Amino acid sequence: MTSIHGTTGTPGIPVAPTALGPVNAPVTPEASLNCGVIGNCSYNAMVDKSGNIVWCCLPRFDGDPVFNALLDNSDNGSVWSIELENCVKTEQFYDPNTAVLRTRLTDADNHGIEITDFAPRFLSRDRMFRPLMLIRRIRILNSAVRIRVRVRPRFDWGRVTPQITRGSHHIRYVGPEQTLRLNTDASLSHLLSESWFLVNKSLNFTLGPDETLNEGIEDICRRFEKETVNYWRNWSRRLALPYEYQDVVIRAAITLKMSLYEDTGAIIAAMTTSIPEAPGSERNWDYRFCWLRDAFFVVRALNSLSEVGTMEEYLRWLSNIVASSKGGHIQPLYGIGLEEHLPESTLDHLPGYRGHKPVRVGNQAQEHFQHDVYGNVVLGAAQAFLDHRLLNRAGVAEFALLEAVGEQAFRVHDQPDAGMWELRTRARVHTSSMLMSWAACDRLSKIAHVLELPDRAAYWQGRADQIREPLLRDSWSEERQAFVESLGGRDLDASVLLMAEVNFIDPMDPRFIKTVEALEKTLCDGPYMRRYEAPDDFGKPETAFNICTFWRIDALARIGRKEEAREIFETMLKARNHLGLLSEDTHPVTGEMWGNFPQTYSMVGLINCAMRLSAPWDSVI
Repeated sequence: MTSIHGTTGTPGIPVAPTALGPVNAPVTPEASLNCGVIGNCSYNAMVDKSGNIVWCCLPRFDGDPVFNALLDNSDNGSVWSIELENCVKTEQFYDPNTAVLRTRLTDADNHGIEITDFAPRFLSRDRMFRPLMLIRRIRILNSAVRIRVRVRPRFDWGRVTPQITRGSHHIRYVGPEQTLRLNTDASLSHLLSESWFLVNKSLNFTLGPDETLNEGIEDICRRFEKETVNYWRNWSRRLALPYEYQDVVIRAAITLKMSLYEDTGAIIAAMTTSIPEAPGSERNWDYRFCWLRDAFFVVRALNSLSEVGTMEEYLRWLSNIVASSKGGHIQPLYGIGLEEHLPESTLDHLPGYRGHKPVRVGNQAQEHFQHDVYGNVVLGAAQAFLDHRLLNRAGVAEFALLEAVGEQAFRVHDQPDAGMWELRTRARVHTSSMLMSWAACDRLSKIAHVLELPDRAAYWQGRADQIREPLLRDSWSEERQAFVESLGGRDLDASVLLMAEVNFIDPMDPRFIKTVEALEKTLCDGPYMRRYEAPDDFGKPETAFNICTFWRIDALARIGRKEEAREIFETMLKARNHLGLLSEDTHPVTGEMWGNFPQTYSMVGLINCAMRLSAPWDSVI
């Protein structure tokens, strides 16, 4: 991994290792997904309800977690905590319509502090300013209080304690591949000793590359906060929102935007690794990469809100993938810098989230053949040919590249693969994969029509028709009275609900309605829905997969059961954490969040269902 900026800047004075202070207790309470997320499309960080930064990877989303208490809350973990003496109450909330997070800590005398956390993002010098800088500000709420600040970054996945040096107003944390600089107007002695101290004025902190600030820290933090708040409010202001559930949609949209790695245009599936899908399941995966499937759904959801900027950024990344494939195999996922090789390994020295091992880095799924990927490529790019708002609409040249993807989709549409659930030991001709191959051909026909290429439109319509009939016939099970997970199979799978979403079948078709009913009887635990019924490599799934629940909600609304859909949607809104964020899975008994966090699939589901269920604006205005 490359460093942020090496060791430029003032070397400072070495500090003895013992300056890290006592380490005889866990660095944070038991790990939880009751966290907020800050980010600026260059990096992300997670802040728990007590104001601890428990996860932050630098210099990229998939980089070294310099704060890793989410996976290791022992005394070996790394955290940035700000503690209030005798704290009895915590509150946490976002500034409305922004990614600026505030955490209030209050003591028994009703005195306290407010911590403001954000990653600067705003337009400067005609380009987006999104530095690798984490800003924390402390504001006194009424009178002086005592606090303790512990800044304990570590490197190499927690294996390396940094060398610490100090300057006049900064502390440097020197590692083998990157050096971080903490600039502050707080006492360096108090920070280095991790001692309690009285504070009666605002304090400011920046952590980032080893560079000198070009103005006073309070001025720069205040200005960056104002500019960042303005950026996010103006961004949110341009969203085409539904009448109902507006705050739900805004928070989901901002979270999806923060999942964009703007340097390349990649969209990560989640910001974490190895949060288990269920306790003790070992279903612990690294999601800090770009799945073409997940990215398509993110782009589609944001497009529905008239936020096409993310699509334009993503198409830069996707175009590179398409060009390098040369009409051949495309992986289901790539690294955010277009990396093809993401070897999966486990880190045995880390205890894992709540002690649930293993901690995995990399993802073996990059080796899989998942044939739905070609449909996701075409669907992800389709709007670029149709949307007149875009600065650079796609044309005939881009269509030629997509046609090569379509040809590959047709070649493999009836071949076994690992499926969208990435089964590691079983290959079948999955319904969802064949469905997306049909979608690739169908959308290429529609694009060709818009480009006034009638011969190509007819060609691709013929390809789509060749896939459609056997798919309808062979994915239907008379025994189960439902579309099933593979051609000629009998097992039920929630992914067949996508048939309606990609306009393959009329949702009022009796076969689709019967499928919804069969899935509800077999896969649902009350309002929640699991992915599939057949055991996989790890046995039968225990938790509900949130996106499947949202697919069910969408299907119910489409087939006329809208009130039931609204009831289930309200349950899913309650499943979010206190800030409106969702992970990948929900435990149907405890209601607790499991799986990587925040999961883009889940946030997409919130947007799609809100748009589907909301009363129209013209019904109230």
